[in-house]
This record gives sequence, structure tokens and C-alpha cells, in this order.
Amino acid sequence: MMTRITIIGGGIAGLATAIALQNIGLEAMIFEAAPEIKEVGAGLGLGANAIKALKLLGIQEEIIEAGQFLSSFTIYNQQGKIITKTDSVSVSKKYGLDNFTIHRAVLQQLLLSKINPACIQTNKRVEKVVQQQDNTVIHFTDGSIYETDYLVAAEGIHSIVRRQFLPASRIRYAGYTCWRAVIDNTTLQLNECSETWGTKGRFGIVPLKNNQIYWFACINAAANDERIKKYTVSDLIENFKDYHKPVSAILQQTKNDNMIQGDIVDLKPVNQYAFNNILLIGDAAHATTPNLGQGACQAIEDALILGDEIKKASDIKQAFLQFEKRRLKRTHWIINTSQRIGKMAQVENSLLIRARDFVLAHLPKQMNDKQFKKIYTTDF
Repeated sequence: MMTRITIIGGGIAGLATAIALQNIGLEAMIFEAAPEIKEVGAGLGLGANAIKALKLLGIQEEIIEAGQFLSSFTIYNQQGKIITKTDSVSVSKKYGLDNFTIHRAVLQQLLLSKINPACIQTNKRVEKVVQQQDNTVIHFTDGSIYETDYLVAAEGIHSIVRRQFLPASRIRYAGYTCWRAVIDNTTLQLNECSETWGTKGRFGIVPLKNNQIYWFACINAAANDERIKKYTVSDLIENFKDYHKPVSAILQQTKNDNMIQGDIVDLKPVNQYAFNNILLIGDAAHATTPNLGQGACQAIEDALILGDEIKKASDIKQAFLQFEKRRLKRTHWIINTSQRIGKMAQVENSLLIRARDFVLAHLPKQMNDKQFKKIYTTDF
């Protein structure tokens, strides 16, 4: 009898996992809550660890073709003075291609193209799962049910499955909200990846392929602030009016309808991902703030490592446990480090900002190297 593996969630984690399973001869059924698998988002960065995982999954070349490598990453103060600059060419020589950017929707469509459409069902929102000794029954909100031998929950930070098995798990607000958009780069002609840290928040600029720019703006605010949610481009221009060029120019080229706004959250680290024949992966297991650029990277790592453990194990339940053993410490470190960087980047007090900028500008090179090594050295 064929092993039935089901994935809940058609995001990056779920699709990459389906590809990893295909590579070892297993076909998974994917259930996605949305009417179609269409990523809502903007740009994202992939680090050397994710590129290595994509290579091992056999899909590196197409993805690299669809994105672009950026040669450096600079953090500026709001007057435009360099606080710190990373040479991505030298980092890439040491660890593999780094500081690679791609539109989230493009990445998702490339992953989707590798999967048999017959293995994907949309408009299937999970209501609950009933775990039995040898299988799990998935109950959907449309009244239907589906029985599976093994279940991989990849349905994001608001995972129904996680809340059922880890009711004490907690989503944490980071203290700041974020606007994002992708705009045309024809007039601006920007080619540098950067962030600006100042007294009114943080502004990031990420060039994408096809002459586009992904930008983001993070401002400290109360959670679910109704006033902030109503901000328009004009409000952001006013907020960042004292920031160096080309911040205002980028905002002026943005239409209100193109902006996506959302509070930045993460998942307080949990200590269990495997529950007999059920496994949590991706943001369902270890959602992180975006400050290390590792959210999608960790999802792709999950996919590769799960495929590796299933290939090695005689029993998939044991593979789930081994996956948990390999992933807990690393994903916890990513969550906690990213949260710490976010707090540092969002400081508003001018005295603390000057102290922070001075320390960052004078950090010994070996300290930066140590962090890169921790992020990019993987166990695969």
C-alpha cells in the first residue's frame, strides 16, 4: 500500500517539501486554504544556506535565473552616512551565493511548476485534525474529511494544527509595523541593497530583477493600531522626510494600492515540532521576524532536511523526530537573533542611536564573520 503523506499549506515551506519528497520517490497531497496558490507579498532575500538547499533539491539554476545577486548590503544613518557595509562578493566566495533577491510570487510559482497539479487542492481550509495511532483524519471547514498516514503542517504562523497540539504557543508582536511595495526602477536606477536606521524608523531598499525595487518601511507602533493602518504614501513621505535620498523619491513613485501593511510578529520558540505522525514545519513551527532575512531560507532548509531524514529512516515517525532534533536549536537561534536585531534597529532615542551606530561601525570583522558562519554553516 502506498504511503499517504499530506501537506497543509501551499506556501514556500509546503511546496519545497513536496519537491523534496518527490526527489525520494514520495508523492504528497497538498491542501491550500486560499482559492488559488498565489503569494501575497513583495520581494525576499535568500542567503547562502537557502541557495545550497535549493541546489540539493535540484532547482537552484532556474531560481537563480529568475532573481539577482546584489554585491553589497549597506546600513546607513538617516543622513546617508554609512554605519556598516557588507561585501557580499567575499561572503559568497566563502559560503556560496549570498544576498540573492527574488520576487516572492516568482519563487512560489517556480516551486509550484515542479509539482503535479493533480496533487494540489485549493479552497480547503482546515478546521481540525483527529490523530489516531496509525493515521490522521483532516476535517475541513467545507465539511469534507481526508485521511492520511502522515501529516506535514506548513500553514504558516497562524497554524490551526499547531494551536491544536500546542495551545500555549504564542505569537509575539515585535513592536513595529511594516509597509512593503514593489515599484518600477526605470527612473531611479538603483542597484544597491540597503537599510537606513533613524529616529523615525527603518527604510529598506532591495533591487529585484526586471528593473524593479522592493522597499519596506518599519515604524514603531502599538499592535493593530487603527490610525497607522490608514497611513497612505503621503503619511510615509511625511514620516521619512528627513531621511537621505532616495527614500522620498521611492515613496513618491509608489501608489497607495501597491502597498501592503502588516504588524511584524514572530512565534515564541516552541520545544516540539513532531507529534507522532504529524510534523510542524516552516512558519507553523518557527516563524521569525524578517531581520536576518531567514524566514524563507529556514522553510527551504526544513524541506531539504525532512526529505533527508525520511530517506534515511525506516519509519517516517522516527524521521519526524530526527527532523525535530536537527531543527530545534538552529531555528530557535534564528528567531532570537532576529528579534534582537529588530529591537536594535528600531531604537528611536537619538543618544542610543549614536551609541548603537558607533558600536556597529567599530565591530571587529571577526564578530561579523562569526555571525555569517553561524547562519550559513548548515548540517547538510
